[in-house]
Amino acid sequence: MSVWEIILIGIALSMDAVAVGMTNGMTEPDMRIGKMFCVAGAYALFQFLMPVLGYYCGYAFSSLVEKIAPWLSFALLAFIGGKMIFDFVKETLEKRRGEPAAPAAHPLGVAKLFLQAVATSIDALAVGVTLLAEETAAGLPMHVTLCSLVIGGITFVLAACAVALGKRVGDRFSDKAGLLGGIILLAIGIKILIEGLI
Repeated sequence: MSVWEIILIGIALSMDAVAVGMTNGMTEPDMRIGKMFCVAGAYALFQFLMPVLGYYCGYAFSSLVEKIAPWLSFALLAFIGGKMIFDFVKETLEKRRGEPAAPAAHPLGVAKLFLQAVATSIDALAVGVTLLAEETAAGLPMHVTLCSLVIGGITFVLAACAVALGKRVGDRFSDKAGLLGGIILLAIGIKILIEGLI
C-alpha cells in the first residue's frame, strides 16, 4: 500500500463527514468560524481514532465491526435526520396555525455533533483492520498512527470546506434547510446501510 492509496482512502472515508458537514452549514448559516472548525475537528478526530482502534482490535472483532457498522451508522443518522424533519414539520404546522414560534435553538450541539462524528466514522474501524492485514501482507508506507493522521487531516480540510459551502447555500435556503438536512442525513444513513449489506 502506498501513501497515495492512504490519501485516497482518506478522501473516500471523509465523504460522509463532508455531506453531513455541509448539512450542518446549511441548517446554521450564521455558524461562527470557530464552531465551523470544531465541527470539522470532531469529524477528523473520529476518522483518526477509528482506524487506530480497528487496527489494534485486529482480526478478533473484524467480522463484528463489518456486521454492525452499517446498522449503527444508519440508526444514528436516521435518528438525527428524523428529528430534523420532525422539528421542521412541527414548526411549519405551528406557523400555519398562527402559534408563536418556539425560541430558536442552536441546531448543532455537542451531543448531536458527537453522534454525527461517530456515525460518519464507524466504517473507518474496518479500514483499521484492513491496514493491519496490509501491514502483515505487504507493509504500510508508515506507522498506522500516521496513516490515521493523514485520514483525519484530509477529513478536517474537506469537512471544513463543506461546512463553509453549506453556510453559503444555507443563506439562500434557510427556511427549508432543516427539512433538506434531515433528508440528506436519512439518505446517507440508507446509503451506508445498503453498501454494508451488499
